[in-house]
Amino acid sequence: MNARLGILGGTLDPIHCGHIEAARAACDALQLTEVLVLPSRFPPHRAIQPAASPFHRFAMAALAVNGVPGLRASDAELGVSGPSYTADTLDRLREAGTAPAQIFFITGADAFAEIATWHRYPEVLDLAHFVVVSRPGHAMEALQRRLPVLAARMRTADAQQVPGVESFADPSILLVNANTPDVSSTGVRDRLRRGESIAGLVPAPVERHIYQHGLYGVTVREQADLTTADQLHGKD
Repeated sequence: MNARLGILGGTLDPIHCGHIEAARAACDALQLTEVLVLPSRFPPHRAIQPAASPFHRFAMAALAVNGVPGLRASDAELGVSGPSYTADTLDRLREAGTAPAQIFFITGADAFAEIATWHRYPEVLDLAHFVVVSRPGHAMEALQRRLPVLAARMRTADAQQVPGVESFADPSILLVNANTPDVSSTGVRDRLRRGESIAGLVPAPVERHIYQHGLYGVTVREQADLTTADQLHGKD
């Protein structure tokens, strides 16, 4: 009954170290029971569909969270037809028996700054708590100035003073200040297209997966040190 379920959704094309650190920061600050990392199948906000298939993006998410306490990849969106709207995802969780007060949707401050453009805004904010994690170049103070209509719902989440579950009875906007890496999926794809290294920007198993399968236009690279766990799609 007191479980706190974190949701980190998005295109994740590819998942990178910023995603993982944001999930960990939210998990620590709010003492979440677990965080589901949920790649979307058809992101509605992109005119051009993701460069990697939903199945590759789920595979990379699974590799990225492997061994990270509290994080688990979910393929729940892969079987859903139509655009992957956050509001619809939260509806499905509620229909499955998870109360809105138990759901903590994690997003970056840069993405949340555009919340007024999201599907079913402002209703979507009543379907879960929104955990907004700071991003390089996107300070929380600027977010509050940009969204004054939502300022009254914003609360700072302090890892040292986390209130009890009952204090989160009504959906809130919870602000988490964290030192997340200055990396984006677009930046990772751009570096790969230019033939530049992405070491340290994505988890090492994700980097190996990209080269093993020739994603994002890279040349397929055979690697002698690939482990069985890394080969989700396998080699004959």
